[in-house]
Amino acid sequence: MLNNMDKIDTILSKYEGRKGVTIPLLQEVQALEGYLSRDAMRYVSEKSGIRIAEMYGVTTFYSMFRLRPQGRHIIRVCKGTACHVSGAQALYTAVKNQLKLSDMEDTTEDGRFTLVVVACLGCCSLAPVLMVNDNTYGKVTADKVAGILNKYE
Repeated sequence: MLNNMDKIDTILSKYEGRKGVTIPLLQEVQALEGYLSRDAMRYVSEKSGIRIAEMYGVTTFYSMFRLRPQGRHIIRVCKGTACHVSGAQALYTAVKNQLKLSDMEDTTEDGRFTLVVVACLGCCSLAPVLMVNDNTYGKVTADKVAGILNKYE
């Protein structure tokens, strides 16, 4: 069931009759609930004439779109050059293991965390770096992951 039809209608009215608006339209719709539900995409398709296949192509190509709800806490693991050479892959694996995420999942079953890989957090001197929400942790090793994540309920 779609809860924000009136708000989506307002967004749709801004783009009515315009071409090439799929990305900004979907960005605004996603901002309402933090992700693009099937119901929201179906509704946008019916009202705008943008085919579901086009929307799905856009949302699966661009990493800024989410098709599932995200967790209460967002964990960003930097895989930029400095972090990469300082052990970012081992850090990413440790976080993924701590959260018990499979290769196909990015959000924990309880909705507590979502794990995201980023190109750079701008903290190269602290590599490897992870960020939880707006909190930055530097020189993180696998043995520090549980202690960091346990701070977040």
